[in-house]
Amino acid sequence: MNMADGGLPDSEQQETEKIEETRQRFRNEYVDESAEKYDPRDVERLEKDDSYTKSFLTWRQFIVEDTLKMIDESFQWRKELGVNDLDESCVPKWTFETGAVYLHGYDKEENKLFWFKVKLHVKDVKTFLDKRKYVAYWLERYARREPGKLLTVVFDMSESGISNIDMEFVKYIINCFKIYYPKFLSKMIMYEMPWIMNAAWKIVKTWLDPDAINKLKFVTKNDVQTYIDAEYLPPHMGGTDPFKYSYPPLPDDDFQSPLCENGGPIIGEDEKESRDGDVDQLELSFSSDQSHRPRKVNFSEDCLKVEEAERTDTAGRTKGPRRPSTSFKGQLLYISPAEELCFGSKDSEKKCLIVLNNVTRNPVAFKVRTTAPEKYRVKPSNSSCEPGASVDIIVSLHGGYQASPQDRFLVMAAEMELNSGATPPELSQFWKEVPRSKIMEHRLRCHTFEINNPVLGILSDSTPLGSGTNGQPDLHSTLMRAIASNSRLEQKLDQCLWLQKVLMILVSFLTAVCFSTFYMLYTGERTP
Repeated sequence: MNMADGGLPDSEQQETEKIEETRQRFRNEYVDESAEKYDPRDVERLEKDDSYTKSFLTWRQFIVEDTLKMIDESFQWRKELGVNDLDESCVPKWTFETGAVYLHGYDKEENKLFWFKVKLHVKDVKTFLDKRKYVAYWLERYARREPGKLLTVVFDMSESGISNIDMEFVKYIINCFKIYYPKFLSKMIMYEMPWIMNAAWKIVKTWLDPDAINKLKFVTKNDVQTYIDAEYLPPHMGGTDPFKYSYPPLPDDDFQSPLCENGGPIIGEDEKESRDGDVDQLELSFSSDQSHRPRKVNFSEDCLKVEEAERTDTAGRTKGPRRPSTSFKGQLLYISPAEELCFGSKDSEKKCLIVLNNVTRNPVAFKVRTTAPEKYRVKPSNSSCEPGASVDIIVSLHGGYQASPQDRFLVMAAEMELNSGATPPELSQFWKEVPRSKIMEHRLRCHTFEINNPVLGILSDSTPLGSGTNGQPDLHSTLMRAIASNSRLEQKLDQCLWLQKVLMILVSFLTAVCFSTFYMLYTGERTP
């Protein structure tokens, strides 16, 4: 094979040669002639990031000539829209408020879902640039957080019609995956496409390569679950996902690798009140499909201790959050609990405690984030912990909300390495400058339990029980509460049974007396 003519490389060495050839030719034929067309940061990334350069080559079958044209067009687009500096403040607020485009959920292949609500889109030349920036904002944001991970685009066409057709906008979206973000598209799901749009999509197909056409999946309510499970489908598509778009905050969730950058939805109460611009747009990655088998529990005298403690709390004061019994041992912090925050339905069970212990020789900055900021208050949510010290973080439900197993928390930590005599930097500035590689992350899921039937609810096969790092159930304290409550129920049941026995004896005695009386009366009447 003649590598100069293009084609797939047969070895890593040939692949490396293709990458170097692409860089050299782009530098000589494009950058040297008109460098002002590009953002220097994009050119620098092309020169230093092999995977980035390879993504363009792979999309163009390692044909360098086609790859160079693609890079040129992509870089000009990035410079035109200022993609490298694009954040939430650069995009008009109304674009977020419409809810026409957002990231949420996963398909069956664990690819992130990129939703387009077609019925919410109306063609308007005056707003086309704003919409382009809006889509670019989401894609760039995802590309930075999830490099190399594919997206599944879902065009939800339910309740849409001819007024929602905007061929120019559709072509732009296709170019985003065809040119600007190569190798990002997993599939494009077209849900309930109205017959009136058939002609339009015949035109769209002419803009796609054969490989891209194969990624188009036309589905209805009957077969959409071939690609997406019900838990990530809204009810009108036959799913069970209760998610509803709202802004603010932005509703993107479950990112694998959160970044510390301006503009985002997962905030604590301190930041929600201050709004000082140091709000991170984060998402947590935690599979809700993990299977856990219930563990056997040894009933002990702990239930009596818990019951006594509950009586004391009820009589004297409002009970605070219980201290967790398990710990995750990280490089910077020991975090308790190890895996789960447990919430109940009582007022005293709507608060949980996260304990951070600094095990380094420097201060450690930390942040706590949640996928449901409208439900929870986190205090403190953004602070630092001194060497050898510990910090108690209170997580509380508010506003009548109930915890959900779908809710997630993320603890982020980074060591603030200080020179002798130096003062710690401002937290907001520190998080902007700290490298991603130095950020420790630990994820916590939520567990809920019902008080009405605690033992059956907790020990049933359908309830996931996690295990701590020491091999003991992570819900030990919850189980003890359930056992204590069950003990009280058993005592009440014993009282009822005793009363029932007494009543039965009385009834039996009265019945015997009545029979005796009737017998005596009957025999007395027959005596002459």
